Amino acid sequence: MKNIYTIIFVACIVSMGQSCKSGFEEINTNPNLINQISPGTLLNETLYNMSSNNIRNSYDINSELMQVQLTYPQYYGGVQRYEILENTGLSQWNASYKWAKNVQEMLAAAERDNASNYRAIALTLRAWIYSNLVDNFGDVPFTEASRADEGILQAAYDDQKVIYTQLLEDLELANGLYDHKVAMAYGTDLLFGNNSKLWQKFTNSLYLRLLLRTSNVDASAYKKMQTMVNDPVKYPIVEKQEESVIFRVTGVAPNVSPWSRALDFSTQHAVGAYFIDILNTLNDPRRPIYVTAAKEQGQDIGYKGIPSGYDEQSFPYSPSYMNNAQVVVPMIIPILTYSEVCFIKAELGQRGYLPEPEKAYKAGIIAAVSTWTNAALPVDYFEQPLVIYDGSLERIILHKYLALYFTDYQQWSEYRRTGYPILPTTSSMLNSGKMPARLMYPGIQKVYNPTNYKQAIDRMGEDDINHKLWWAKK
Repeated sequence: MKNIYTIIFVACIVSMGQSCKSGFEEINTNPNLINQISPGTLLNETLYNMSSNNIRNSYDINSELMQVQLTYPQYYGGVQRYEILENTGLSQWNASYKWAKNVQEMLAAAERDNASNYRAIALTLRAWIYSNLVDNFGDVPFTEASRADEGILQAAYDDQKVIYTQLLEDLELANGLYDHKVAMAYGTDLLFGNNSKLWQKFTNSLYLRLLLRTSNVDASAYKKMQTMVNDPVKYPIVEKQEESVIFRVTGVAPNVSPWSRALDFSTQHAVGAYFIDILNTLNDPRRPIYVTAAKEQGQDIGYKGIPSGYDEQSFPYSPSYMNNAQVVVPMIIPILTYSEVCFIKAELGQRGYLPEPEKAYKAGIIAAVSTWTNAALPVDYFEQPLVIYDGSLERIILHKYLALYFTDYQQWSEYRRTGYPILPTTSSMLNSGKMPARLMYPGIQKVYNPTNYKQAIDRMGEDDINHKLWWAKK
């Protein structure tokens, strides 16, 4: 039967020529599918899926490394004890490359249609995705990534500095592409509702973040940031709480919580003692938003965590667990908040590049609290010893650490850039108690991209979690 159909098909081609070919095309065309994407077709699914992935990995990796939350009970190993395995970063790797491909298609469509606003947005999203990849792994596929349709099935790894240089150039280009007189006509985006002015502020605020990330190895980064902040007409940035880049999960399918079961957020996830002890010292109104009350003999004993990498087999109290109300819709996923921008300004001021660093520092704290709650700060909040601005980078980064709660890997990245905050360790921690400097490449790279994987680890001295990234504090 198979041979008969083959003969009929060949005969058809030979005898009928083009008309037979046209017939098959018509039969095999699905009228319900689009045959060409618009620049906005892939925007919302990329925003939702990348944001959802980032917050899950922020919880599972960043928050454990940075002692915000930890798996409990877990008496050996785990990320909180600096156990980084080949599959630890697999979810981040896979999701980033999946959705970076969407962004690449979006960029190509925007260039084809001369849609400058969408081109700028695509460049911004690419910088957002790839900066996290570089900051987590180091050298990664970039130039040859997302090009399987061109026959590139094993992409070379690009040098992390080269990638960052390109991302910064892309953001500079993106800023100049926005045309606010032209409407964003391809659907309504879920992040800013087609407000191109807010998209431009996201672009430039991300630009500031990445410039600051490189400041240890490129002193000119400070001058560029100074230029940008002092020229809001050319480089508009996020300048108030309402402009924060926050993805809002409504619960209207498919925009649903990344936690299909909210209890998975809280069950066996206790708050880290380091994190909650700071908030307790400050009498901070964010505590009931973040965690539940601890209990001892059935009685509430306030907010109390357990040490990351704990040695004890048990505690005489039931610690504060993470409050799963945070992942019940409607919920928020911070991407780049006004608070973060304020702390960037505060650091620029602390280093002598901007005036009034204390003002920016206080604005950052107020904005960080208001991201999560409408509760007022205690009247003496800024008079407390741990809050008083003392002119040090350590004080700024401590409160930036609190402000970056739930913001993908930014707490960990800032720690590696500055060395702050100074986190406690225990004898149960692995890796000699040293904070991992990067994630390992997923093991699948050894199998499906062995040559390029080998070249990458040779450059970095094996697939070592202690290999510091090029921008990290040495």
